[in-house]
Amino acid sequence: MPIAPNRATPLLAAVAGYVDTLGFVALFGLFTAHVTGNFVLIGAELARPGHGVLLKLLAFPAFIAGVVVARLIALVCEGRQSTSQRWLLGTQAVLLIAFMAAGLVAHPAPQSDAPWVLLAGCLGAAAMGVQNATGRLPLAKLTPHTVMTGNVTQLVIDATDVALRRAAPGTRERLRKLLWPVLAFGAGAMAGAAAFMQIGFLALLPAVLVVTWLAVVRIDVEEAALQRAA
Repeated sequence: MPIAPNRATPLLAAVAGYVDTLGFVALFGLFTAHVTGNFVLIGAELARPGHGVLLKLLAFPAFIAGVVVARLIALVCEGRQSTSQRWLLGTQAVLLIAFMAAGLVAHPAPQSDAPWVLLAGCLGAAAMGVQNATGRLPLAKLTPHTVMTGNVTQLVIDATDVALRRAAPGTRERLRKLLWPVLAFGAGAMAGAAAFMQIGFLALLPAVLVVTWLAVVRIDVEEAALQRAA
């Protein structure tokens, strides 16, 4: 039975926050799901050389590779007139498993340019590249669930309008739809950091299970389209 988007979106947002923060804590400040953050860190490394710039440089093409793979999968599915979301979420789950395996071999990492550390970072970035692309392809009708800057901005604008009693029709409903992914992302981020400190890279297992479950049950994008139109 398909899962409703108001349940799936917070789960995807929690996965994004969880994996991104776990990668940041485990891999010398690497953002696996946040390209902008890695650009900032690369710039900081160039200004004040320390360690970790190679890992962040390699993560960018790995993220792009994940997006390209996702697009190719989506195009093949379009040619067969079938939905791609199960294939894309399944691909992300496989990449997260590979990320976990490489991380288990790498940990504890002596330095950021160790081969297994670089591989783990690239696999994590590729996995989140797939999730970002999935949010733009078969799940484009859902509330964005990987980067929260736009969500938080719109959330604050809508909350301000509601507080000032200037809210347009549909504002309160959009406010509710934005609130849960933002809260889930934040909760996922805290959980990812805490879980890694307790059990290391095995902490990626919950993210793998959530993504796999979403791939199996399927997300009801038709309902999402109706919610956006409302």
